[in-house]
Amino acid sequence: MGEPATSEILSLDDLEAAGGIRTGRKHILSILVENKPGVLTRIAGLFARRGFNIDTLAVGPTEDERFSRITLTLDGAIHPIDQVTKQLHKLINVLKIRDLEPGETLSRELALFKISADGHARTEVMQICEIFRAKIVDVTRRSVVAEITGTCDKVDAFEALVRPFGLIEMARTGEIAISRGRTET
Repeated sequence: MGEPATSEILSLDDLEAAGGIRTGRKHILSILVENKPGVLTRIAGLFARRGFNIDTLAVGPTEDERFSRITLTLDGAIHPIDQVTKQLHKLINVLKIRDLEPGETLSRELALFKISADGHARTEVMQICEIFRAKIVDVTRRSVVAEITGTCDKVDAFEALVRPFGLIEMARTGEIAISRGRTET
């Protein structure tokens, strides 16, 4: 996309992606990078300059301590994502980028929910936790903390069911993903 005061012609797709309009195409990018200071800042800055909003971002070590894996999810049209990935490849510490296909990918998110639950509500919250295979990790007289792992849809559904009891606090990790089978992510 063109910078301000340039004569570069912009396409409608570029404008829609930059304007925050949801395209319905969720992208899960898996980026293998060298484990060095400043790499995450450069990658996030590249997306910000292109007008993309990163929905979730997770960074962690890989099986080799020299490398880290950045998993980020975002909404965007296919063409602008291709432009960004080409620019990512030019960054010196970026080794490999994959736009993971949803059907060929396993993705999970971890979330902690602090829920208001005393008396009769506690029983109902614990039943919901059991249905969703959430683990109660802390209990006080007036609240419980539940830990849940699963797809984003599962975590969203759990949130929708416990919110009416009084959602005191919530923390979500963002999505991490790995490709199915023997192919490398």
